[in-house]
Amino acid sequence: MTAFVRLIEKLSGSFGLLAAWVVAPLILATVYEVFSRYLFNAPTIWAFELAYMAMGTNFLLGAAFTLRERGHIRIDLIYERLSARGRALIDLVGYVFLFLPVAFWLSWGLWKYAYSAILSGETSGQSAWNPVIWPFRLVFFMGFILLALQALAETIKAFQTLRGGGSKTAPGEMQENKPEDTPGNAPK
Repeated sequence: MTAFVRLIEKLSGSFGLLAAWVVAPLILATVYEVFSRYLFNAPTIWAFELAYMAMGTNFLLGAAFTLRERGHIRIDLIYERLSARGRALIDLVGYVFLFLPVAFWLSWGLWKYAYSAILSGETSGQSAWNPVIWPFRLVFFMGFILLALQALAETIKAFQTLRGGGSKTAPGEMQENKPEDTPGNAPK
């Protein structure tokens, strides 16, 4: 199972890096649009659509990486005071009963959404550029599948912690339990 978790985390990291690089064309398109519109009075027909697609791609492909790094917002008033096993139990219940069912359900719906756009050749309808929309919809699907896979990896890590084989102290890593991982010694 450890190799499976590492594979998923490597995949999340790779797509996280790709998501970070998507910001570069977003910046270039935005700067080009600003100069074109305000200096030359010649706005583009493609910058708005490229911008929302790039930003959406950045967000969707980066979500799994953010989960791996424990970067999503969480209310940890009680969570951080718990032992590693207590945190693992909360993670396990949350992932198994809430997160994973919703993520896989959304992934299935997003696949149908993307596939229908592929079959119909649907276009965006947002500007005169009017590109086909299926690549962006496929990114929706891929983003949620990656997020679900990373949640599955987090579930496995939580289960291993409960079994006594790892600790939930370091994001994205599987470590051995340490004596300082007790409720009274939580990191501050």
